[in-house]
Amino acid sequence: MSGRGLGHTGGTIDKLEAIPGFSVEIDTLQFTELVNKNKLAVVGQTGNLTPADKKLYSLRDVTATVNSIPLIASSIMSKKIASGADAIVLDVKTGSGAFMKELDQSKELAEAMVAIGKSLGRDTIAIISDMNQPLGRTIGNALEVKEAIEILRGEGPDDVRELCLTLGSRMVYLAKKASSIDEARMMLEEVITSGKALETLKIFIGAQNGDPSIVDDPDKLPFASYQIEVKAKEAGTVSSIVADKMGTAAMLLGAGRATKDSNIDLAVGIVLNKKIGDQVQVGDSLATVHANKLEISQVLDMIASAYSISDKVVERPTLIYDEIH
Repeated sequence: MSGRGLGHTGGTIDKLEAIPGFSVEIDTLQFTELVNKNKLAVVGQTGNLTPADKKLYSLRDVTATVNSIPLIASSIMSKKIASGADAIVLDVKTGSGAFMKELDQSKELAEAMVAIGKSLGRDTIAIISDMNQPLGRTIGNALEVKEAIEILRGEGPDDVRELCLTLGSRMVYLAKKASSIDEARMMLEEVITSGKALETLKIFIGAQNGDPSIVDDPDKLPFASYQIEVKAKEAGTVSSIVADKMGTAAMLLGAGRATKDSNIDLAVGIVLNKKIGDQVQVGDSLATVHANKLEISQVLDMIASAYSISDKVVERPTLIYDEIH
């Protein structure tokens, strides 16, 4: 059960709708049948899932308590509990591009959510992962679907693959499908290697009226008219990428919503060709912008200014900071 995005890029449902024909508008009976048959379905949530939370969120907005950790924790966990989950794995982001900028804040939030889950008899684990730069190489809806397909092929960016295996192995373990987290991870690696993961993706897409052939031919996904390079003006090593700026640039392209009524362009976005720790020469492409308009000088400037290049050695950032049980 997922939502639409407001801000940098679309939510999970927006991304899935980049797949031609894919529908999240299915009723409870069909949803239940798909889960029982395929062990997988994705739908949007309705307004009556946690009605009190909606009212509390509006109140938080006008009382400047959106950042209150107890209120964030209860808001997130109320949806998990109400939807009937008996095992919960949480990915709590930390860093410049996350809601929680500092690691100690992220730990406090993770501990609060795990405590709520356990107090209600739910097996709950939280992973604290890095968001000091965008995850993976792509920002945008169809672009991220394409990257997800690459991961299930055993390709794609190392950080996305590692995070998926870390979170997924905890979920398989909590579901009591494996006797240890290590065994669970081996099971996940096997379904990727064998091709079963890709086959399951095709079944999932087809069951919700999408075109499963995009798995074998991702070029059938929406694509933008123009690809424009943002080139490095100095040599060195990428020392930081301001994730918030990248997200705002993607939204200005049309990949996200500035307001709830904004329309999303599923094809546009940004591909990061250089990330923190990568070597750069003058003229190298830092990023490729996928756009459906050419008047994007503000976006190009924003992406260029999001990159910092140092003449010193820069370590690649830690991906997984902590695990809260």
